[in-house]
Order: sequence, then C-alpha cells, then structure tokens
Amino acid sequence: MDKIIFSNDPYGMNWLRDDYSYAEVQCPADLTYEVKNHQEGDLYFTEFTFTNQSSKPFFTNVDSIGIRFPLEDKYESSDICIPYRCNTHLFCGGNVSYICALRMGGEAPHLGMVLTGGSLDCYSVERDLEKRSNDRGCFILHPSPMELNPKETARLTWVIFPHGGKEDFRKKAGELTRFIDVEANHYVLFPKETCEIRVTSSFEAQEIQIGDKKMQNIRDTCVYEFTAEECGEQVIPVRADGIHTWCRIYVQEPPLLLAEKRTLFISRNQQYQGKCKGLDGAYLIYDNEEKHLYYGRTNDDNAGRERVGMGLLIAKYLQRKDVPEDIRAELESSFKLYLKFVRRELVKCETGEVCNDFGMDNNYKRLYNFTWYSTLFAESYQLFGKKEDLCLAFRIMRAYYQREGDKFYPIEHPILLLNNALKKAGMEEERQQLIQYTRHHADYLLEKDVHYPGSEVNYEQSIVAPAVCVLLQAYILTQEEKYLEGGRRQLTVLEQFNGIQPDYHLYEVAIRHWDGFWFGKRKLYGDTFPHYWSALTGNAFALYAQITKDETYQKKAQDSFRGVLPLFFRDGTASCAYVYPHRVNGVRAEFYDPYANDQDWGLYFNLRYLSKL
Repeated sequence: MDKIIFSNDPYGMNWLRDDYSYAEVQCPADLTYEVKNHQEGDLYFTEFTFTNQSSKPFFTNVDSIGIRFPLEDKYESSDICIPYRCNTHLFCGGNVSYICALRMGGEAPHLGMVLTGGSLDCYSVERDLEKRSNDRGCFILHPSPMELNPKETARLTWVIFPHGGKEDFRKKAGELTRFIDVEANHYVLFPKETCEIRVTSSFEAQEIQIGDKKMQNIRDTCVYEFTAEECGEQVIPVRADGIHTWCRIYVQEPPLLLAEKRTLFISRNQQYQGKCKGLDGAYLIYDNEEKHLYYGRTNDDNAGRERVGMGLLIAKYLQRKDVPEDIRAELESSFKLYLKFVRRELVKCETGEVCNDFGMDNNYKRLYNFTWYSTLFAESYQLFGKKEDLCLAFRIMRAYYQREGDKFYPIEHPILLLNNALKKAGMEEERQQLIQYTRHHADYLLEKDVHYPGSEVNYEQSIVAPAVCVLLQAYILTQEEKYLEGGRRQLTVLEQFNGIQPDYHLYEVAIRHWDGFWFGKRKLYGDTFPHYWSALTGNAFALYAQITKDETYQKKAQDSFRGVLPLFFRDGTASCAYVYPHRVNGVRAEFYDPYANDQDWGLYFNLRYLSKL
C-alpha cells in the first residue's frame, strides 16, 4: 500500500510519505512474517503475522521488531504544510495503541490509526539528517515483548480511518475496536494533590481495574482517585477484560520550591567568575555529567541568546515577597552581576541593539534576542523599580521595530509587560509608541494569516504561537475585535501541535523534534517531549482564557505549563530536553540531555502564570 487518500478530502492528500515503505517490517531471521493490507471504503486494514521458525522458544524485546509507519509529518513552506502535512500524535500503550494524526491547518478529514489486535510498547524514529530540523522522520512502531514457541504465530492488527478531530478520533476508535479511553485531570501533579483518572470503555466490561481498584460490570465511565505522594514517574496500569494499557503521571515539587532550588543552583554553579574577564557574571550551560560550566562557540551554547532565561527566572522569583532574606541577598547579588555582564557585553545601551554573544559580537544577527532582553530589563524594572532599566527595555524594543520586527514572529514578546510598566512609570509617549508598533505588527500578522514565513525552521509551533500571542496582546491593548478573531483562527492551527495521550510526556505538550540536537550535549535529533518552548502554547492559551474567561483554555494553559516541569530536578539541576523516542536513527534515546542550557524559560513561564492567578 503506497497511498491513503480519504474520499471526502478536498485536497486529495496522500497521508503516506513516498520515501519510506508503509508497513515494512524489520525482525530477526528466526521469525518469518507476513503482511496483509485491504481497504473497505475509507477504512484501511493491516495485519501482521510473526512465526517462530526455530526449534526453540523465541523471546522478543522491544528492539526485536520494528514496523515502519511513514506519515507526512515534515516541513516545507506553510502553504504546503497547512493543507498537505500532519502533526502526528502517537501512543504506544500496550493493547490500546493509536495514532491521531492532525492536518496541520486543522481542517478535517484527519487520519487515525487504532490497534485492533496485539500490543505496542514504544516507537523509534528514522530521519534524513540532511533535512536537519525540517523533517520529523519515519515512525517505527515496536510490538511489546512476547514469547513464541516453535512454529507459534503472533498477530498484530490495526485499522486506519478518517476523523474530524481529537474528540471524534476517540469516538471513531471506540466504534472500530474494543477501545479504552484513559484521561486524567492533570498528568503532572504536586505532592498531596489528588487527580481523577477516568476510564471509559467502548464496550460493556465485566471488570475494569485501575491501579489497585477493581470494578465490576461497568457500563459508564469509572473513576479512580490518585493521590500524589513520592516525586517521580508513576505508571498506573489499566485493564478491562484482558485489555491492558496505562496512564503515565509525573509527581513534581511545586514550582515555587523548584524555583528556589533552581535559582540557587544557577547562582552557585552556572554563573561564570573565572579567567575570562569578558564572561564575568555570565550565566552559562552546566554539564550535569561532568559537573562543570560550558561555553561553546556555536550560537546555541554561547553566553547570550536563550541563556537569558536564567536571568529571567531569577528576576521573576525575586519579585515574590516570600523569598527568605538570606536567599534574596544571594540571588540579588548574582542577578546584579549578571545585569552588569549584559550591559557590558551584550546590549548596546545607547542604541538598544542586542548582540549575539559576549564581546558585543553580532556576527550573527537575530531578532529573537531583542524581545528577550527587552523582557529581561522590563522584569528588572519590576524587581528594582529603576527607570533606567525600563528605558533600556523600551529602547531595545524600538531597535527591534526599526529592524522590521513588525514582520517577524518573535518567541516571547513582552507587549503587555512593557505596556503596564510604561503606564506605571508615567512614560505615556513611549507607551503610545509601543501601541503603534503593536498595531502595525498585528496588522501584518492578520494580513499573512496562516501563510507563515519560514524562520530557523520552515514551519513549527514556535512560529504559530508568537502570531497568536501578538494578536491577543494587541486585542487586550486596543479592544479591536479583528485581533481577537485573527488570534482565535490561528489558535486552531496551534492546537494541532498538542496531543491528548494519557502520558505526561505527551498530553498538551507541543510537538518539537530538533531541540535536543541544537541545545543538547548528545546532539541527537528526535521528538523532545517535553521541551520548554512547548509552554509557548500555554502562554497563548492563558491569554485567550484571560480574554474570554473560557475555563477550558485556562485548564489547557495550566496543563501546558505543568508539562515542562519534569525538565527540573530536586537538586536544582535541569535538562534542556527529554528525547522521547526509543531510538533515533538506531541510537538509544529516552533520556534527559545532560546539558542544563535554556530550559529555565519554562519555569519562568510557570512563575509568571502563577503570579496572575
């Protein structure tokens, strides 16, 4: 089978990519296999049989068998991506395994796959590295370990079908197989917090077991209350009449405690005070394996750029009135030293130009740097009340717009933060200028609509999220309905990146699949679940909830922000990304990268969100 095209698709999209073979099997020589495909209208059925041809029992592990599932999850221009490419959400959850692939523009029909027999344990990815960040690769599904006696055969079956979106996917899956839908209130919990795990079977189950709780003759949704106790990953098994799956939850320390530990670690371990006078005061990468600071000469591990997230986290944490005085004194000293470094080495204070690395090195010009360091000085103003910091924040913003920033999609744009600070300081002329900048910017984004220009990646979540956030902030400033409508339209596109799987790695965590290579020590491409920029979607959800008072989006924002917290550890260390697939191009993954690099943005977003509740 080389094509899957649904009959009512106005675009005639073929969901299978043409550079890998669908349902191609990799397995040991002792196992023979057969693949059968057939089609009934818009339903596509695939059956695999594996037979042990040896004279002894054969025990497989997850690496023994791989089955290719090549979907069009790749990134050319947005004009191609919106109608003809998909965001693929996989759940390898035992007997309840599925793929919910969503057309990137959000327009149905979408593609679903649900297992109808057998069990999947995990997935790997094979990528063409020449395409770098612009191709997620081919998915390789791994059946769960099994034991086959001589001549014994095992079967794995699934059905592919069209659906209308996430909720319709669940409905259709239940119509096509004995499906168990598992949902929790939250997938990242704090100690002593209780959540409900709701299990709905598409059939009348004689017995459902969730964790240690058994229920008989279930016709409706059954509920299991889980109370978070020990920190770390918790896997709650779910069974219904012999069908087995699970819910994966992470128990994490509360954000404020994480922030206290993390900021102290940064102050004590990630601030440079060594031989190089130019780096004095800089916050740098920390290698958790080798226990030392690291400065690299490439953009993503230098002393500028995303590393400003460490300074932002400290500034936001220090704005709290409940910070112990001894901790406050230590962190303020560290932060002031950092600000001195930024003013001396990165920002041309008289013009507002932000450089790419220390020593006023601006060989690589990058507009992201402007909005980030404007945010830094706006937060510094919030902390210390020094007007010079606010003036510099505005000067940086003015320099950003003088460089055609109104045609750019900035990751994290402090429009409301800066507006409110300027209003508080009585800087009305500057505030009106900011509003004018914002109007021009938002009008450009409305004009472009979903025809997003390529950035450092051709098309990605962190192009769409900035469009939504600028438009919604423009609405809050101006109350002009066109900005709300434009933001709502692009919010639909943004939501296609987020999953519904019952796993803290995946639920409301945006698809990103290159950050481990650019920002990590291992330099491994592959799905990063989570990566801290996933919380950009949380920022968009939170703004929309603020405007509309829609509690659904308030919860989605909360889940998005919580979703990045597993990147932070109880000893104050952190990781820039979790590389989620089992293997990437044959290299073992499923690990937190050793570099603490730029993830502190995620905790900063959490503190900012909490401060507004």
